[in-house]
Amino acid sequence: MNPTGKVFTPDELDFIAGLLSQHDAYAVCDEVYEHLTFGTPHVSLMTRPGMRERCLRIGSAGKSFSLTGWKVGYVTAPAPLASVVAKAHQNLVFATAPNLQRAVAFGLKKDAQYFRDLAGDMARKRDILSAGLRGVGLDVLPCDGSYFVMADITPLANGLDDVAFARLLTEEAGVTTIPASAFYDPANGTPPRHLVRFAFCKQDTVLQDAVARIERWASTRT
Repeated sequence: MNPTGKVFTPDELDFIAGLLSQHDAYAVCDEVYEHLTFGTPHVSLMTRPGMRERCLRIGSAGKSFSLTGWKVGYVTAPAPLASVVAKAHQNLVFATAPNLQRAVAFGLKKDAQYFRDLAGDMARKRDILSAGLRGVGLDVLPCDGSYFVMADITPLANGLDDVAFARLLTEEAGVTTIPASAFYDPANGTPPRHLVRFAFCKQDTVLQDAVARIERWASTRT
């Protein structure tokens, strides 16, 4: 899950499945990080009992193959739901470049080792960034999937909220994060104001440089 890095357990999925059955509802499952989990297997809600006909499962080549900008996705759904998706696609984007589709189909036929290597590489980057952020005084939340980590800015924020802290970090340290409150609908209550999201889908040198910049910046605030 973006931004938290959470991977749902089978028990949690079964709880959600029970709600879908109880309320005769359907689930649109954004599973674009399905191959980017770290020691915690991804389980699709569609595989749980009684859920095959209630789920639309979305995948993304951009996430699975690091092809940012290609914007090639794919949907798995029962035929009645798939036909509705096709109609919406026709009206919204009309078509996706055929050769990009062929390239993605080639990638999806790769053996499982490719995806294991991808997840292993991302786990290493997660560890580099998480250790670095902890080293400069931030509290880093657990991350079992995706390529984002959330950090508690309280130790360095000096009372600033997440938006003000993210702006200051960009302007003074040259490192940009996303305030966690941006992911919340204010209508559902007050969002957290002490968390920001960092991305670790970068070269190791970029991650190390980002941590060094924050460290230099933090040293001027104490």
